[in-house]
Amino acid sequence: MITMTPKVRLLATLRVAGTLSAAALIVGAAPSLRAQEISHKLTVMDEFQIQTPTDPQISPDGKKIVYVRRFADRTTDKRYANLWIISSDGTDHRALTTGNRSDSSPHWSPDGTRIAYLSDADGKTQLYIRWMDTGQTARITDLEDSPEAIAWSPDGKMLSFSALVPGKGPHIADLPAPPAGAKWGDPPKVYDRLVYRFNGVGYLNPGFMQVFVVSADGGAPRQVSNGNFPNGGNEWSPTRANWTPDGKYLIISANRHPESDHAFFDTEVYEFNLADGAVRALTNRKGPDNAPEISPNGKWIAYTGFDDRLQGHQTTKLYLMNRDGTGSHSVSDKLDRDIQSPQWAPDNSGVFFQYADQGDTKIGFCTSDGNCKKVADHVASTTSAYGGGSFSVARTGLIAMTYGRTDDPGNVAILTNGAMKVLTSLNEELLAQKKPGHVQEIWYESSKDKRKIQGRISTPRKNIRSSSKSTAGPSRTTATASILKSRRGPPWATWCCTPIREAARAMAKNSLI
Repeated sequence: MITMTPKVRLLATLRVAGTLSAAALIVGAAPSLRAQEISHKLTVMDEFQIQTPTDPQISPDGKKIVYVRRFADRTTDKRYANLWIISSDGTDHRALTTGNRSDSSPHWSPDGTRIAYLSDADGKTQLYIRWMDTGQTARITDLEDSPEAIAWSPDGKMLSFSALVPGKGPHIADLPAPPAGAKWGDPPKVYDRLVYRFNGVGYLNPGFMQVFVVSADGGAPRQVSNGNFPNGGNEWSPTRANWTPDGKYLIISANRHPESDHAFFDTEVYEFNLADGAVRALTNRKGPDNAPEISPNGKWIAYTGFDDRLQGHQTTKLYLMNRDGTGSHSVSDKLDRDIQSPQWAPDNSGVFFQYADQGDTKIGFCTSDGNCKKVADHVASTTSAYGGGSFSVARTGLIAMTYGRTDDPGNVAILTNGAMKVLTSLNEELLAQKKPGHVQEIWYESSKDKRKIQGRISTPRKNIRSSSKSTAGPSRTTATASILKSRRGPPWATWCCTPIREAARAMAKNSLI
């Protein structure tokens, strides 16, 4: 089972005589350049010049695409994001928001006249709406804890979102009050949850994520879900609700088991009644049931998951079931790859989804009877080894997606009847001046069981092979590399490196050294 993302980089550095600084080793620095010379090598500071798109959302009529454009600011040393819009034919490319702020999660209203999005323009992340004809914006929420995972109701009158409902942590003892004028340290924090902190989020706040709805005209939000369960997902992974076409129910994946911390993957698909908050489970098995998407005609629900056999890795499949939870069956058994981000075709003919194959993220499509096919390659937008990429489908059948390669961090593209057209060129000027490392696909056998392993290796554009001649010893090969591989496991699994001898063996076999 291969799950490498399309940007798994195999770092290579050029070893030069003498002592190099640690920073020079990381970027593969060459000797100091004279003032008149221009370097064509990517450096650490070039990271501030790279811009990447994400979350391209195509309008219901397929004519416009709004996407998030991420960038970094060298003055503040922080990353930000603005919203941009482009026509489906590649014209009228312009910014909708600007400045050092974080705008995200754009979603078109069902009639295509507005977009809802999240922004910290006023300091704390809140929910905003923009009218596309006038450009006017309005802040819809004023919450203490930021909203996440927004979704429009079918009639465009309401929005759902997830947000943390604060709770009280365990009480151990009453502490004495400090004397007047004293400066004591912060009081200790006590955690009694198995998962009390998470990578990228830090220490978690007491309480649970719940699901809310709010009027698109503003006003007080109304909490739909209840109970000491992560109904709205977790702080590090909020869950987006899926509205039924009649607007009466929200379909949500949640872990409502009493020992949810000890059965992290054991989620179910639930139906929440908007009128009274009544909840009904639509699935019931040991294992994850995630990402539910209801068909446009309201008859079926697509979702992902597997029957948990307590193995180190199990393939995530695409399932379909009737609206009432009956008739659940897998439609992706013939595809031995993990399924993500299901989205229904507008004509109810099947489900689009993402999957990774040999280091490349792709879009696939499965019909209700299990006929699956590949629709697009290179669904990527990232500067890291973790990959990335996303897509959306218009009512006309057009698909907006992020498109990236090993020599380009990412752009926005459109897919029409299988024909792809790249619409943007966000890093064209930078990459015309600075050349990234040359990336080559490699295959090698595992020293353990001779299993074929696929990877990619990155080498400098020039001087891949060189030697230092010295009377004091033999010539020295100067290309070195490390190979990165993905490690399957829980959500907090990271990337690790294979031994350098494996990298050297693979490089030698592929004539890189």
